[in-house]
Amino acid sequence: MNPNKRLTFIGIAYLVLLICITYRLADIQLIHTESFSKKGVNLVQESVNQRTQEVVIDDGRGRFVDRNGNSLQKQAEPSLVLFPFLREVSWPAEDLSSIVGIPSEELNRLVSNTKEPIVLSSKDGVKLTDSELEKINELEIPGVFGIFKQTQLDETTGDHIIGITGENAEALREKYPDRTDLSYKTKIGVTGLEKAFDEFLLPDAETKLLYHVDGDGHPLFGINVKYMADSNPFYPITVETTIDKEVQSIAEEVLEQQKIDKGGLVLLDIESNEVLAMASKPSLNRAQSSTLTNHMLQPLFPGSIFKTVISAAAIEYGLDDATRQFNCNLNLYGEADGGQEDGQLTFERSFAKSCNFTFTTLAKELIAEDNKVIEQTAEKLGLIGPVGWSGEVFHYENFKQFPSERSGNIWSDEKDKKVPRAIDQTAIGQKDVKVTPLSVANMMATIARGGQKQQVRIVKNILYKNGTKMYSFTSKPLEGENLSPITAAKLQKLLRLVVTDPEGTGRRFQTSPFEVSGKSGTAQTGMMNEKGNALYNKWFAGYFPSNNPKYALVVVEMDTTSAEAGTNAVFYDIVNEMSKIDERKN
Repeated sequence: MNPNKRLTFIGIAYLVLLICITYRLADIQLIHTESFSKKGVNLVQESVNQRTQEVVIDDGRGRFVDRNGNSLQKQAEPSLVLFPFLREVSWPAEDLSSIVGIPSEELNRLVSNTKEPIVLSSKDGVKLTDSELEKINELEIPGVFGIFKQTQLDETTGDHIIGITGENAEALREKYPDRTDLSYKTKIGVTGLEKAFDEFLLPDAETKLLYHVDGDGHPLFGINVKYMADSNPFYPITVETTIDKEVQSIAEEVLEQQKIDKGGLVLLDIESNEVLAMASKPSLNRAQSSTLTNHMLQPLFPGSIFKTVISAAAIEYGLDDATRQFNCNLNLYGEADGGQEDGQLTFERSFAKSCNFTFTTLAKELIAEDNKVIEQTAEKLGLIGPVGWSGEVFHYENFKQFPSERSGNIWSDEKDKKVPRAIDQTAIGQKDVKVTPLSVANMMATIARGGQKQQVRIVKNILYKNGTKMYSFTSKPLEGENLSPITAAKLQKLLRLVVTDPEGTGRRFQTSPFEVSGKSGTAQTGMMNEKGNALYNKWFAGYFPSNNPKYALVVVEMDTTSAEAGTNAVFYDIVNEMSKIDERKN
């Protein structure tokens, strides 16, 4: 190549490189200073932040309370704040020491060994009262503050219900393109109610203490600390849930005591169809994605719980003849394999003892009359779902309180309705039948109310900062046909017989402080444990007190051997605890 051409080429290359660098610098310093990169980083603000030390008192995100106004996740913790510039000045550490109970030498040591503001609270052994905070602030020592700082409760409640938040700048910008005021570090809801109500919970502004420093950490503009607070009277908002914190805590404790490793429970108030408690195991661990799933909202094999649907359909089609006998020495396929020895049973006692043959027989007779009868009856019972509250909320046409709730399923292939063995397996809640624990609890509440099905609520109101209501979630019926009151009454009788029959599968609850009505269920999962033993989903679902239903409860233990299941023990303990609570209230 000609030397002159080579020099020209190199010169052009350097010129292009210089132009690119110049443009990049201009982009950083002049063009996109407030929305740099896909994350939308505010470079001006970040530059200021590098010269700023701050204590965030409240991140401004909305919070959750139970039905009685008790905080579920956060608390305003009395705290002592010490800024590191105290080591540069003479300050009355002795006066502060007399209030907080920390030796003045220790206070001076703390500020001399840090470059960041120190926050001391009960977790650090510094327990302060409201009056002590006032005395601290009355000292008017620059760099010393007594504040109420928003912190996570030591023992949070309803972790799966509330869910988690996380930082994801790209997802934030994609979800809220018009909210340019939000920092790229703003957390968004990932699961649970944090996800469902995320737009309402987003912070308007932080409340914080801050001061500016030079490169060595020395005060840049003197020792004045600025207090920055959001003056908006409406935000942050509060989400008022239907959860009862005391009951929720009891539910979580009982599951732990009975060693339920996988599964959980749902407790509903029957009159309002509101969730009083919902707990899922394993417990939520933010570091393990495998624990993020709320199993109470996921479809599971129900086993004999599903016989409630077959019974309802049989009643409505007049197949509940009280004089008819079923040979319960036969298995679900009508074979004498020696595994059953219950003899001849009526329809009612078949339900109480959970005889498979009775319900496979009835299912085939029902499908012969109407091949859609099973799924239609399940819908009448409010079982298929989704059953959680949904509807129009402001600009949301279909807002969901349970965004992770999945629908149940009965048939995966319509051709199975012509296959006897597929019908048999479906009748006892196997094959392709899967329903959520939430929907099972809803079914029991529907039966207890006499057949009127409703959407399940877990949030009652969204409240402004000043306590006024932004939005109220009113009770709503589930769409579709309801179960007849006569059918519901007969199902109530069957569910009670499960407990009162001497050989009923729920006879353990005869000694419960409340009269219990319900149905057990054992479903094969198709899995084995390390010892080669088959694993099951073990259920008990029902309501209590039977004569004046107030609570619907479902308990399920997943992937357990039948002998190890603690399902009934959990149900029994919850009934016992609810009787104590009701007695105390009355």
